[in-house]
Amino acid sequence: MKSKLGYLCSSESWGGLEMNQLRNALWMKERGHEVVVLCLLNTPIEKSAQEQGLEIQIIGKHRKYYDFKRAKELSQLLIREKITHLIVRSTYDVSIASNVKRTLKSNIHTSYFMEMQLGVKKTNLLHTFRYRFIDVWSCPLPWLKVQVENWTRFKNKLVVIPSGINLSQFSGLNSREIDRKSLKMDENTLIFGLIGRFDPQKGQLLLLQAMQKSKNIAFHVCFLGEPTKNEGDDYFNEMQEFIQAHQLEERVHVRPFQKDTSPFYNAIDWLVMATKAETFGMVTVESLACGTPVLGSNAGGTPEILKHGQGGVLFKSMNVDDLASKLDEISNQQQEFSPSELIKIAQEYDHHSVCAQVEQALGLTSQT
Repeated sequence: MKSKLGYLCSSESWGGLEMNQLRNALWMKERGHEVVVLCLLNTPIEKSAQEQGLEIQIIGKHRKYYDFKRAKELSQLLIREKITHLIVRSTYDVSIASNVKRTLKSNIHTSYFMEMQLGVKKTNLLHTFRYRFIDVWSCPLPWLKVQVENWTRFKNKLVVIPSGINLSQFSGLNSREIDRKSLKMDENTLIFGLIGRFDPQKGQLLLLQAMQKSKNIAFHVCFLGEPTKNEGDDYFNEMQEFIQAHQLEERVHVRPFQKDTSPFYNAIDWLVMATKAETFGMVTVESLACGTPVLGSNAGGTPEILKHGQGGVLFKSMNVDDLASKLDEISNQQQEFSPSELIKIAQEYDHHSVCAQVEQALGLTSQT
């Protein structure tokens, strides 16, 4: 029987998880696999899937747990569409995938591609029973595999497959001079950049506080992003008030988010990853792919992506004083990282390699 991959995403949001799910669906289609996106009507992922020319099947909104009615409807849809593999990324979709597997048994293969670390142990009977019906659990980094082994009783196939990146979009970059001019930043200034929505979780204020505490006053900071949609401008206003209160207007540059982020990575000297504990920081990989080192918090997946210092410098997570100290060390010593070596680190996340690993884990025959 020919394989057909169903990428289920019931989310109504549009963030890294949804983008990764859609990117992987598109990549697998490009590799010759038959692919369908299972999503809600009038959602960002449905709109984007249409734009990418992917097949779509609309599903009904289900509850996170015990929605047996929707699970039956989904099972019937999978049979009707001859879908052989059901792939989920959101924890919200794990329960319905499990129920579908319990119904269809060997007629469906279920896989969960982990995007978020486990917040608490999941060793209770309900979680253990639910996980019995997930055929493959994929973790993007080794530390998450260890967490799953220690915090769950999952007994099926557990693998490590990183989130993929299309490295071609970060090749053929402009000169740094050109990209700095496009962002209206001085060519000869040391610049630390932070990319992402203006949100407490992204750590813009943490970087500003560290900047104010640092002894070196020669470096600048550039933020690329915008306030979180539908959540107001409170945090952004707090950032602006801090900048004004500490007379940092000449050293802090705020630029609107742009779809092509490679000029930003190329223009800055260092990317700052200031989140508390990023599970898998895609922007960290993107920065390395552009040959730009990363100053990142020593928590979550960042240390593994940076190979514990080969791709940049680590600071104590959420520690303003340590971040300020690292800003000073970098500014004063002008630490050098070979762009080619940084790009080499990023190459292990190449989407061609990642898709080949997905095919192997899911028992698919390569179509390329």
